Amino acid sequence: MSPLPRTRALAAAGALALATGLLGGGPALAEDHPVEVVATGLNSPRHLTFSPGGTLYVAESGTGGPSAADGGNCHPHPALGLGCLGFTGSIARISDGDVDRVVTGLPSVASEVEAMGPFDIAFTGNQRFAVTIGLGASPAVRDAFGADGVRLGSIATGHLKKQDDDVTVVLDTLEHETAHDVDQDPDSNPTGIARWRNGYVYTDAGGNTLVSTRKGGSTLAAFAPVPTTEPGAVPVGFPMDAVPSDVVQGPDGAWYVSQLVGFPFEPGSSTIWRVEPGQEPEAFATGLTNVTSLAVADDGTLYAVELATDGLLAGPVGALREITPHGDGDQHGVVADGLNQPYGLAIRGGVAFLTLGAIGPADGGGSVVRLPL
Repeated sequence: MSPLPRTRALAAAGALALATGLLGGGPALAEDHPVEVVATGLNSPRHLTFSPGGTLYVAESGTGGPSAADGGNCHPHPALGLGCLGFTGSIARISDGDVDRVVTGLPSVASEVEAMGPFDIAFTGNQRFAVTIGLGASPAVRDAFGADGVRLGSIATGHLKKQDDDVTVVLDTLEHETAHDVDQDPDSNPTGIARWRNGYVYTDAGGNTLVSTRKGGSTLAAFAPVPTTEPGAVPVGFPMDAVPSDVVQGPDGAWYVSQLVGFPFEPGSSTIWRVEPGQEPEAFATGLTNVTSLAVADDGTLYAVELATDGLLAGPVGALREITPHGDGDQHGVVADGLNQPYGLAIRGGVAFLTLGAIGPADGGGSVVRLPL
């Protein structure tokens, strides 16, 4: 196990962003891929999702709660340092440049470098949804927050028109991780989610697993640590945590899972895995770096977001890549690079939508942009 637990992957990115001043700047794009800002003022925006009716929604991890000095509910957190709990997480509807927070009051734990809260949403209809609510820590950390922290580390469902009072936990991902831990280090951080039959599948970036919510929770795949291949901050062969970050279903019906990969975030170490339930994960694309999100275009092409193209130790400046099946490294086309803290991706009608400014919990620092593919 690494000196930096897997839950510190994004926290380290936030710290680097603050330390290196990489919170500004614009994207570098090919001339045929003009970018357009469609929404600003978001709070740690993560994954994007279209409802069945074609409306775009984004999960905001929020800004945490009041500081310890102000009497907040604050406790040590392995990824955040001192994390303060609040109810600033939300689900926002993006339409005509407007941000309408249709679900508010969701739990959010944050410090100066990062926020843990809502990560992704999936729909069963235009109004009914499921949301992953992150934690990135052990049962002891969640317990420290008391009753206000019970929905951290969970899958919850709700209805857009009934607001927070209808958002209820349907699977305690931390409880599942504790009971089925693959590396003797109970730690749950549910991130990406997709609808499957009468339930959902989700990536647990803390547990290094792909999990189904059916039958009270069932692990579909576990991902092994990734050994470093180049000397640097750690010796060659050092086991980087796998950190699965998102899941989408491909045209072939299989699940495709992205990897962020933990400290020291070695460039080229991330793989997109193809998973068929009951079988071992198969490498579908390699040579990527710190991938956070996947989406499939109408023509079946898979696209991926790299949070940090040169690895998070170089700062969270990333790219949108077109994935070449079974390709490696430079074989994956660059659609846009120089992106500031990109994270989520959704595609509709040949247009890609991405969240930027996703790491730092600074109030209103995130945005959504669009560009044609």
